[in-house]
Amino acid sequence: MKQGFYRMFIELTNNRATSGFLRKFSTSRLSKVLIKPYINAFKLNMEESKNTSFPTLHALFTRELKNDARPIYAGENELACPVDGVLESHGKIEKDIQFIVKGKTYSIIEMLGSKEMADKYNEGYYMVLYLSPSHYHRIHSPIAGEVISQFELGAKSYPVNKAGLTYGKDPLSKNYRVVSEVKSSENGKHVAMIKVGAMFVNTIVVTAKEKRLNKGSEVGYFSFGSTVVLLFEADSFTANNKLKSGQPIKVGENLGKLH
Repeated sequence: MKQGFYRMFIELTNNRATSGFLRKFSTSRLSKVLIKPYINAFKLNMEESKNTSFPTLHALFTRELKNDARPIYAGENELACPVDGVLESHGKIEKDIQFIVKGKTYSIIEMLGSKEMADKYNEGYYMVLYLSPSHYHRIHSPIAGEVISQFELGAKSYPVNKAGLTYGKDPLSKNYRVVSEVKSSENGKHVAMIKVGAMFVNTIVVTAKEKRLNKGSEVGYFSFGSTVVLLFEADSFTANNKLKSGQPIKVGENLGKLH
């Protein structure tokens, strides 16, 4: 019953009119009055920010950090965390190309929109990284390599927070998302990075136009809190054994070993 009420509420409030209004407001000068309250409410560390004055709330959401704010600790053949956020879930991908988060089974075929592409990740490894509205919203490349494909899927977006993952309708595989597949120059294997849109402010901007990526280089940003899913081929990645689901993470931290 709780799941039914949750989905009904989301369907009633999550529509083009609501999303359009929020997007228009957050990019308008009127939103500037909310910047200081937002910074205080979410305890944002503005000492890290490249700028301290913002014309709109959207400019604050998508702020850049100082060059030395996120050093890349991951070395050669190590995975650099691509975002600030929370490690929501991680583990082995099942034989039928799926994984389970908050009791929900996610089909990687549906997530990527292609069985041929999904087959590469059968019995591999996955990571789900959640960004709340309080986090730094820019996305960085977790590896050095070449983008071999990049495309959009989905349209509408549902919440990707804990409630959304628990009661929502498979948001990781149904939300609007941008899929990037990168061939690692470190181990020659493929890594899929799925950038999942969030409810209401459903925007993912790709800033990296070149095919070659350096580890830690910026690739895009979210306009609000959201989620990144990483997929690895079988026997190509071992997670850092110190990682625990629910722990905070930051850009550049070592998440595991590529092999």
